[in-house]
Amino acid sequence: MKKGVTILMLLVFTLSLSAQQRSRHHFDPKKFEAEMEQYITRQAALTPVEASKFFPLYREMQKKQRVYFQEMRRCRHIDANDVEACSKAVKRMDEIDIQMKMIQQEYHLKFMNVIPANKVLEIIKAENRFHRQAFKKAAGRPASPQGN
Repeated sequence: MKKGVTILMLLVFTLSLSAQQRSRHHFDPKKFEAEMEQYITRQAALTPVEASKFFPLYREMQKKQRVYFQEMRRCRHIDANDVEACSKAVKRMDEIDIQMKMIQQEYHLKFMNVIPANKVLEIIKAENRFHRQAFKKAAGRPASPQGN
């Protein structure tokens, strides 16, 4: 009886610990967005006024690009043995890349209408650094202190 209770307690403890670890590694898009905005604001030295003008446009751009990201993801789930489907998927992915670049170009011009071009460039660099750090963190590797 004692052995059964001990095993049961160990099982409950193990399941509880496992659930805690999963919740720690759960991706929270709101938290990710907030951390990225803080990082970009700091790295590009945006003033509160600049940030209030920039981030609504930035979020708008991301919303438009997200549709394409989702379609791009679907294109990657094609049967590798179906040559015709693969050909169509590759062509569509190329079209999506072009569309996303056009959105990016459109919004970069909008950004430069509300904040100086040098800060737009710093934002682009900061966003790239932030994403590299996030991927390293997700892969379990420590991010470098310089953000590279």
